[in-house]
Amino acid sequence: MRTTLLGGIALALVAITAGPAMSDPVGVVKESGRTAGHSVRDGSKTVGRTVRDFFTGGPRTAKRTWKANAAHTRAVARADKARVKAEANE
Repeated sequence: MRTTLLGGIALALVAITAGPAMSDPVGVVKESGRTAGHSVRDGSKTVGRTVRDFFTGGPRTAKRTWKANAAHTRAVARADKARVKAEANE
């Protein structure tokens, strides 16, 4: 019982000391902020373009615009996620 307790404590200490040493908090916050900014920007552009196309081309055009912009937003979000993850693992 005592060896498992000591082993658990040792494992916890290794996890605690190894975790912060591998990440850069300032870089992670910076990349997370950039990700949030890209989401707001892309979301507002998607809404604006969709509303514009609804009034100029009708609902089918608006739906195509929405889907295309949503795909772009998804791709940017995935790239941003990879940057945040890479920053956290440095």
